[in-house]
Amino acid sequence: MRAIVMTQAGGPEVLRQMEVPDPRAIAGHHVVTVSRSGVNYADIHVRQGDYLAQVEYPIIPGNEVMGTLPDGRRVVGLCQGGGYAEKAVVRRLLTWEVPDDVSDDQAVALTLQGQSAWHLLHSVIRITKGDSVLVPAAAGGVGSLAVQLAKLAGARVVALAGGQDKVELVRGLGADVVLDSSLDGDLAARILEANEGPVSAALEMTGGSVFDSTLAALAPRGRMAVYGCVSGDRRSPSITELMQQSQSVSGFWLPNLYGVRYALRDSMAALFEATARGDLRPVIGPCYNSDEASRAHADLEARLTVGKVTIKQTRQ
Repeated sequence: MRAIVMTQAGGPEVLRQMEVPDPRAIAGHHVVTVSRSGVNYADIHVRQGDYLAQVEYPIIPGNEVMGTLPDGRRVVGLCQGGGYAEKAVVRRLLTWEVPDDVSDDQAVALTLQGQSAWHLLHSVIRITKGDSVLVPAAAGGVGSLAVQLAKLAGARVVALAGGQDKVELVRGLGADVVLDSSLDGDLAARILEANEGPVSAALEMTGGSVFDSTLAALAPRGRMAVYGCVSGDRRSPSITELMQQSQSVSGFWLPNLYGVRYALRDSMAALFEATARGDLRPVIGPCYNSDEASRAHADLEARLTVGKVTIKQTRQ
């Protein structure tokens, strides 16, 4: 089969398509014939060599797939590597049959990024009706779903998006206020002004000065969930200031839920149901051919994409 293989860390050019042996089925796993490989920012960290988990080379990157089982059932699944390929081995507990009223593109958008958005809001910051929540990168895969899920939970959403086109997209998703994060100025002050006071909850995935601004805009007893560090600047909050404000800052990494019984089963069911009803509208981003993985990474890293980015696995 054909797969995207990395033999070393580096820039997008290290992603190379080549022939590799088909994966073997092992106990407790499915072999999925892949139609779409999801592209996520975690894949960029894997490629750069600074992922949260240790990476051994050579490696086939990719943590989510959409495809079919040997009996023809449509499924999505989460894997820890191996997703950028024509076939992938996926744990049965991390494989879900896709309902007929959910499209392939919608399903793959819900799998890693939808699950992340759902658990950030419901498991980590435990959003409730009446909360005000800050959502960064709100035109992206996680952010666009977090905006909608927060609104479904009854929250007021203050969203950040870079550039006017992305601002308009996020406004169309239902955010109460959308700030253009590409503009200069005091971000914390802009958030406080837009919300007419501090937010009660926030998501954060940039690090550096954006982390500082997010914390500065957080209310006393506020909750913040950190799920990435795109800038590479990993700030640490002042414990004294957290105590003074009774604030909590929590980290989140979806693979920590892979072994928790029913945690992802129930959230995936909720995501499928909301999408089938039309209450949740995954934003479908660009789909690249399997020989364009390098461009997919470059575009995502340069913030040129919106919504769910995928690689189409085409067979000869």
